[in-house]
Amino acid sequence: MRQMETFNQFVQWLRSVAPYVHAFRGKTFVVAFPGELVTAGALPVLAQDLSLLVALGIRVVVVHGSRPQVAEQLALRNVEGRFHNGIRITDIAALECAKEAAGELRLDIEAAFSQGLPNTPMAHAAIRIISGNFVTARPLGVIDGVDLELTGMTRKVAAETIHAILATDSVVLLSPLGFSPTGEVFNLTMEDVAVTTAIALHADKIIFITETPMMTDQAGTEIRELSSHQAEAVLQAGFLPADAAFYLQHAIKACDSGVPRAHILPYEMDGSALLELFTHDGVGTMISHENLESLRMATIEDVGGIIKLIEPLEADGTLVKRGRELIEREIDNFSVIEHDGVIFGCAALYPFPAERMAEMACLTVNPEVQAQGDGERILKHIENRARAAGIKQLFVLTTRTSHWFKKRGFLPATVDALPKDRQHMYNWQRKSQVLIKPL
Repeated sequence: MRQMETFNQFVQWLRSVAPYVHAFRGKTFVVAFPGELVTAGALPVLAQDLSLLVALGIRVVVVHGSRPQVAEQLALRNVEGRFHNGIRITDIAALECAKEAAGELRLDIEAAFSQGLPNTPMAHAAIRIISGNFVTARPLGVIDGVDLELTGMTRKVAAETIHAILATDSVVLLSPLGFSPTGEVFNLTMEDVAVTTAIALHADKIIFITETPMMTDQAGTEIRELSSHQAEAVLQAGFLPADAAFYLQHAIKACDSGVPRAHILPYEMDGSALLELFTHDGVGTMISHENLESLRMATIEDVGGIIKLIEPLEADGTLVKRGRELIEREIDNFSVIEHDGVIFGCAALYPFPAERMAEMACLTVNPEVQAQGDGERILKHIENRARAAGIKQLFVLTTRTSHWFKKRGFLPATVDALPKDRQHMYNWQRKSQVLIKPL
């Protein structure tokens, strides 16, 4: 009986992952991991998991880091590492250490992909891993008066060559080193190489398998999914540890540059890449880029569209008059819904961090599409922005639409419940109702 139950569980599991297998076949994933993963002894298992992805028809580019290995090489040579604002200053001695560390790691990674022991996921596998001078780099130069010497940044990736290699079902391996047209070698960051590669390849995913634990918000709640603008708000809130913030910053850059999904996973969990890719909830944080023609943060180019949208409601007294100059100054507070270049919905978020409260104002949807649920979408979007910034209560002031907000979890309150600064700005002539929603 127990054996039949095990069989049924296996069948159900296999059926549940089948849609992901179909969706990912032929896709390109850039998988990046720090040198700490190798130090922790997690490389052999990761190589097995990535080889399984290749067997499923996924095209994989691997980018490795080398920070602890470089530090170890520097210590062996009694050379002290130098940094400026968290960036390594790479002199000739440090570059030699970086080259030696990259060479050793490359051999370790190639060996890990060559394992083929029976009764392991690598049995009968013949994965070829190929590396080369695929990354062109340039020096970072002088920053704040400090010469970073041979520290560089990625300038170009040989995308066509890499695509040709991936088409042969081989894995491409990139080290955090780049080369200039004059033959110089530059020390790069793994994150920079991975993001630039993902953008150049038009990759479907970039996956950071990191030494950092699962990201949480200020209340300790796990952050499972963010749009890129929500991720920006998390960064600006400043509560993430430096390493996690660095990964998130690069994930945002990838998504904003056309990579549909970025994932940040902890390597301490066995099989985290497989769990993230082939289960519904995953085990890490996923960042996605919202469709720019749908729901997004407003830009200065949207001011005219916002004015056109809210002018009728200002004229009949539903909204307070703002004026172009005020909207231009406060444009970063606004979010909009856009179709084919036309703004047909907007709202603004004004945080009061001291009280961990925020006001949602100017919620407006074009009357022609009000029955399509876009007001709900904007409200949810604003709530997510507020949560990402550590806000615990969202409030609105309204004269005509209190019933709509009450149906969506807002509760009546008094002016005294508002943040002190907002109480001073309350318009007693309008006598707007105060409604507050806990987040």
